[in-house]
Amino acid sequence: MPKLNDLKEQRAAKVSEMRAINEKALAANRDLDDGERTRFEGLETETRSLSDQIDRSERLAEFERYEERGEAVNENGDMRRELRNYNLGKATRESFSDRLTGLEAEVHAELAKGREVRGVMVPTEILLGGETRALTTTTPAGGPGGNMVRTDLAAMTDHRRPALKVEALGATVMRGLVGNLDLPRLTGSGSAYWIAEHTDTTRSDAKFGKKSMSPNTVSGEYEVSRRMLLQSNEALDGILRRDLGFILAQALDAAAIKGGGANQPTGIMADADVEELPAAAISSDATADMIAALELDDVTGTRAFLTHPAVMKLARKLKDGDGHVITVAETFQGERVESTTQVPVVTAGTPDTRALIYGEWASLYLGYWSGVDILLNPYHSDVASKGGALMHAFLDADVVVRHPEGFRWMEITG
Repeated sequence: MPKLNDLKEQRAAKVSEMRAINEKALAANRDLDDGERTRFEGLETETRSLSDQIDRSERLAEFERYEERGEAVNENGDMRRELRNYNLGKATRESFSDRLTGLEAEVHAELAKGREVRGVMVPTEILLGGETRALTTTTPAGGPGGNMVRTDLAAMTDHRRPALKVEALGATVMRGLVGNLDLPRLTGSGSAYWIAEHTDTTRSDAKFGKKSMSPNTVSGEYEVSRRMLLQSNEALDGILRRDLGFILAQALDAAAIKGGGANQPTGIMADADVEELPAAAISSDATADMIAALELDDVTGTRAFLTHPAVMKLARKLKDGDGHVITVAETFQGERVESTTQVPVVTAGTPDTRALIYGEWASLYLGYWSGVDILLNPYHSDVASKGGALMHAFLDADVVVRHPEGFRWMEITG
């Protein structure tokens, strides 16, 4: 079978002859004659055949390199590739037939120089690198080789998480913010007057206000051990990244509902301009009062209720005078209602009381100064000497109720 280089030389010769035939015809300012055309087409067929052979040979050579995983050792005895590619099992099996191949053969040849060798030479880094391997699956008793039998992991299941509802309800989201942001608003209009002919009108002024947004930073940090990084067959890095991203989004969702704590944005329930209605038991009368409060303030946008599952539990138990269950739709006047454990406790007790929020959710603004910034840091002093890493996540965001009259909330008593 011709060697790869021979095939390439033959193809180059065919191409050269084809070029000469074509250039001869061009120099004479004519087309190819019958003999030249026949020869040119024959050379073209042969060249294509050689190209196919070269392609197959190159692919076979590539497969053989993968199979042998060969690696040259330079004259100083240093490998160009890390020993992580060394396969002790392969070296052991092949040593029984006195036929080492690939990287294992090259390492053996290098280590065997100038000495009498019986068996296969294995780098000390492989056997003495802090890892001891047993020979069977049952012995020795203190650490059987069965420990080396792989345990397959099924798909990782996430733990239960609270539902994030604020954005889903229609909050206005602004991304890619850079500096501080002011949101101007018209807080009051002037007045119109009926006047007699040729008389002065009455002057009145419009009133303006603004809401300001500036970045607040929420962050999270995980410490990941070296063994977790080495041993996990699951996408540990991806799992932690997704988890960190979620807990930051969860923190922002909770801040949008209430917030107001140290270094937190001010959410709906903590905003002094958002009116709190008197506490009441859950009923269609209570929800009617909330709806009417917004209608009296001329709030006409898309509105919805948000509350805690404990309040929904109470709503589903409501009955009329005849003992018939009152539907949730009737209790909430046919308006959309969502629930999440993100809604906080209003008054701790037995049971705790929770809030019911009703509003035009587009009046709630969420601003992002960045996406979730996730950094993997193996150099921190807490982990550098342990071989682990710290995973940090940061989110810069703010929440503001641009139109406070667009929301009402009340404490629902048990």
